[in-house]
Amino acid sequence: MERKKPVKEGGTYTLDIERMGDGGEGIGRIEGLAVFVEDAVPGDRVEVEITQVKKNYARGRLKKVVRQSAQRVRARCPMALECGGCQIQHMDYEWQLRHKRQKVEDHLKRIGGLEGILVRPVLGMKEPWRYRNKAQFPVGRGPQGIVTGFYARQTHDIVDMDDCIIQHEINSRVIKEVKEYMEAYGIAPYDETTGEGVIRHILTRIGFMTGEIMVVIVAARRYFPGNEELVGRLRETINGIKAIILNINDRRTNVILGEECITLWGQDYITEVIGNLKFRISPLSFFQVNPVQTLVLYNKVLEYAGLKGNETVIDAYCGTGSISLFLARRAAKVYGIEVVEAAVQDARANARINGIENAEFIVGLAEEVMPRLYEQGVRPQVVVLDPPRKGCETALLDAVVSMQPERVVYVSCNPATLARDLKYLDGRSYKAVEVQPVDMFPHTAHVECVTLMSRL
Repeated sequence: MERKKPVKEGGTYTLDIERMGDGGEGIGRIEGLAVFVEDAVPGDRVEVEITQVKKNYARGRLKKVVRQSAQRVRARCPMALECGGCQIQHMDYEWQLRHKRQKVEDHLKRIGGLEGILVRPVLGMKEPWRYRNKAQFPVGRGPQGIVTGFYARQTHDIVDMDDCIIQHEINSRVIKEVKEYMEAYGIAPYDETTGEGVIRHILTRIGFMTGEIMVVIVAARRYFPGNEELVGRLRETINGIKAIILNINDRRTNVILGEECITLWGQDYITEVIGNLKFRISPLSFFQVNPVQTLVLYNKVLEYAGLKGNETVIDAYCGTGSISLFLARRAAKVYGIEVVEAAVQDARANARINGIENAEFIVGLAEEVMPRLYEQGVRPQVVVLDPPRKGCETALLDAVVSMQPERVVYVSCNPATLARDLKYLDGRSYKAVEVQPVDMFPHTAHVECVTLMSRL
């Protein structure tokens, strides 16, 4: 017979918050049952209304902080508790870093079953504000007219805000000009429910080192009045604009960008500098959103790769080739593998811009390309893995094991899938030596990791 739950939906309970969950929630226990509470901080004693009861856990809504944790601070942004962008802005930054390290350690033990791995303290930022070089603002209609901002937590309701303190300051000026233009020409915002309207998102990309700015207007159709007026407004009021792009997304989807881009004015890219390498960034390119911490991350990859100058390196999931090019300066040969053809074209262009000739970029699935390279006699000393959040395909990990590189450097944005993949490799001739977390996204629950694995 199933044991009776110690809580019920709609009930109010008091509990102590012990740790932070994957999504930044506080976690406490009532008679052994884990309760997840958004906006609660470890060390808080809170009064909670239970909103959901499951077999092994419950969720609750914070009603009152009975006793405040020493880790709790006043969030700088007045919309922090409504907006879905920053989950832990109300937690002291040094404590954020400690909890992110603990999160990595917990996943390695619980999911990976891995003991004795050195997890270093998280590399944080001296100034953890205004760090994002890319912003995506949904556009909608509210009671007072056109609204822009970010989605409220777990919804597509727009929290109306013209600025965000983890984004670059220029965004507020771009938003102001686009909203005034829409109102002047009667351009309707897109409605996800009905599929009617025109403007869906305002997207900006900014080169922190170069000062170059790209503005992308995501619209449901190609033609609407006042394009030239919008271009004129942006050029006159914002210094540094190099590209004004119209992106067409006419699908009934919540995917932000469509596949077609039309250059309304200027270039179809901007340039950024990381270290001493230049990168072209197009509207559809993937590029790390925190340029300051990107250099920290890439330097750690270089350190773990341990290159002396005569090595062959494979960079799986190479994207636009940024890590590949950092490696190529210290290796004999680098092969970058990426399934998205447009990203590979960007990678080849970036290699040309920087005069790098020992990096070769291949379109295809890494788990299929790597065995082919092996048959051709390629024997890498180092393999770098930088997969999406879902982690690596088993076939790719098998290909790595078959190639037997001396070192595997795994870059991960998801500690759970990192732990799973490390466990798989750990039983197949490799041992995780150490993990270096890097805080790429301050005030959110996310943490990036670089892991060094050595062949036994």
